[in-house]
Amino acid sequence: MKLSDKIRYVGVNDLTTTLFEHQWPLPYGVSYNSYLVMDEKIALIDTAAAAFKEEFITNIKNEIGDRKIDYLIVNHMEPDHSALQAVIRAEYPDCTIVTNAKAVPMIEGFNGITENILTIKEGECLDLGTVKLQFFMVPMVHWPETMVTWCPEEKTLFSGDAFGTFKAVGNCITDSGLDTFGDFKDEMTRYYASIVGKYAGPVQSALKKLGGLEIGRICSTHGPVWENQITQVVQYYDKLSRYEASHGVCLAYGSMYGNTEKAALALAEAIKKRGIPYAVHNLTEENYSFALRDVFKFDTIMLGSPTYNNGIFPPVRQLMEGICDRQVKDRRFFAFGSCTWAPASVRLLNEMANAAGFGILAEGATFKQGYEPAKFDADAIAGLV
Repeated sequence: MKLSDKIRYVGVNDLTTTLFEHQWPLPYGVSYNSYLVMDEKIALIDTAAAAFKEEFITNIKNEIGDRKIDYLIVNHMEPDHSALQAVIRAEYPDCTIVTNAKAVPMIEGFNGITENILTIKEGECLDLGTVKLQFFMVPMVHWPETMVTWCPEEKTLFSGDAFGTFKAVGNCITDSGLDTFGDFKDEMTRYYASIVGKYAGPVQSALKKLGGLEIGRICSTHGPVWENQITQVVQYYDKLSRYEASHGVCLAYGSMYGNTEKAALALAEAIKKRGIPYAVHNLTEENYSFALRDVFKFDTIMLGSPTYNNGIFPPVRQLMEGICDRQVKDRRFFAFGSCTWAPASVRLLNEMANAAGFGILAEGATFKQGYEPAKFDADAIAGLV
């Protein structure tokens, strides 16, 4: 697909894989984006996942015909982007791999390639003829070797996983076919929360480093090519990496026999009556990445967990550990749940929330045995929000 006279899209859509990284659901698929910069010399920027070898090579040959690839730019070594490096080297034996020093041992470790590698440093340029490629290091967005590639003549940033999203792209690879940024916003949020969320500091550093570039096109490795909504995308990434959130509630719960679930649904109804934005997640039926997404969206977290083996019910503990692992900041917190004889889950959730620096709305609500409205004042709890 032609993005400009010099830049072509040669990526692929994956509508088969159900779990990204064998963890995160892909209800709308995902794309593995790769790009050609075609000048007097040709540079291929990143590759794709191993399962798409034939489609990927066909896409390349449809664009360049019998010409050869002179350079393979490696922005990021995660296998969904690097798995076909050896395939490219076999197809184009004289192709020089261009990357930074931290990626070189990874290239050998993943693909066994040690020769014809050009190691570049911060700010260095590669001349393709009438256009140049310049390289900037953005370590820990979200691996240590990550870098971005900038083509000033095309005002195009090849951003690696930054600004990426879950969700396959349609026939139009650019955002010109979208009504609003909102078409991908939820899946960008979930991708950021699941994959990048822990690395807010490095993301902020990268945004500052790249802030002086006059960007007219962002070519990420997942999701659409951003051309018309760059301002919204960059501002939203900045917001996510500052942990800024809108007023609202992420209400997530796990329940063994339905009592904590009844309390959660009563609380959801009470929040709804107050007109407060909210989302409800049953963690026993749903992957926790959807709740993580809403933790990044809303400023209040409410978690319901029965006491289990004198601890937190495992699906709820997984979410809470995920929240803490991502170093989420500036959230308000409330815990609730049932127990039979030894209340512990609410206390332990509050301890984790305190350690994360969250504002505890109240000591929480624990009720014994079966759920009854008299044991759990949903309206009063909703009033805390």
